[in-house]
Amino acid sequence: MPDFMDVWALTEWDTPLRKIRQPIPTPKGTEVLVKVTHVGVCHSDLHFAEGFYDLGGGKLFYVKDRGIQLPVALGHEILRLGCGSCTRCGQEADNLCAAQKGLGTVQNDGFAEYVVVPHPKYLVDLGTLDPAVACTFSCSGITTLSAVGKVMPIPPSEPVLLIGARGLGLSAISVLRTLRHEAIVVADISDDKLTAAAAAGATKTVNTSGPFASRDILAATNGPVIAVIDFVNNSSTASLVNGLVAKGAKWVQVGVMGGSIELSLVANIFKGLTIYSNITGNLEGLRKLVQLANEGKLSPVPVHKMAWDSVNEAMELLQSGKVSGRIVLVK
Repeated sequence: MPDFMDVWALTEWDTPLRKIRQPIPTPKGTEVLVKVTHVGVCHSDLHFAEGFYDLGGGKLFYVKDRGIQLPVALGHEILRLGCGSCTRCGQEADNLCAAQKGLGTVQNDGFAEYVVVPHPKYLVDLGTLDPAVACTFSCSGITTLSAVGKVMPIPPSEPVLLIGARGLGLSAISVLRTLRHEAIVVADISDDKLTAAAAAGATKTVNTSGPFASRDILAATNGPVIAVIDFVNNSSTASLVNGLVAKGAKWVQVGVMGGSIELSLVANIFKGLTIYSNITGNLEGLRKLVQLANEGKLSPVPVHKMAWDSVNEAMELLQSGKVSGRIVLVK
């Protein structure tokens, strides 16, 4: 094994990634050294590289305030890690740990040739799966499985509204179909994305770019809506959803596109509304997805493969919204 590896790293905030050379890490104790061959590119990589998140009301959260030291390789889709010692980590819910030690944030992630995983429990056997598809499970896959789980159980004929028809939206369609859900309504502002959603199994699609978005969604869902998952989650989509939800509705917020809305606390009480914030998923979800896929019960999401050295081009394509499904870098 060589002593050094190539790393596509963020070296300055809001600039393209640079390929640099670093020593290959040496595992200690229970750690495992993993060679990366496939890694998905996620919107969270874009936000991280940009250096901030929009909290709404003119407030920004700067990534550097988390103590991030550059350079660092992005590519967080391969794994999310917690501190390893708190209650949440003991429950294998690293995504809910308050002291994140995530790859691609405080240490190198999938845009590096090698990464160190703290324990073999994080390694899941792919079986016969295509690694280009399976590598999406540890981010978009577990995120959508977790989000869908928050609106269940509901009758198969009761519409579930998905806001956003990019990678996460298509993954959610796959999960819902695996659960034999029969009514999947997808809303987006792009006809091309809605065509992809219909091909993936959406039963109805709605273009919300015009002035009658609320009316058209209510018509498609026979609304008001009792189950909605927002994979965009900005001020515009949140305001739209707030006007669509029924009494007892479950509203799952997933996207981090930013902004804020004003909610009436009294109206929420009278509606019996449940609002969930969903931050990825857990290790149990990853194992479940791999099992379902190996059993042939989970339809693969569309994957756009790109060369590992095309990472900046991949991030530009993702930023422009020109790719349906997931972008996966292949080493």
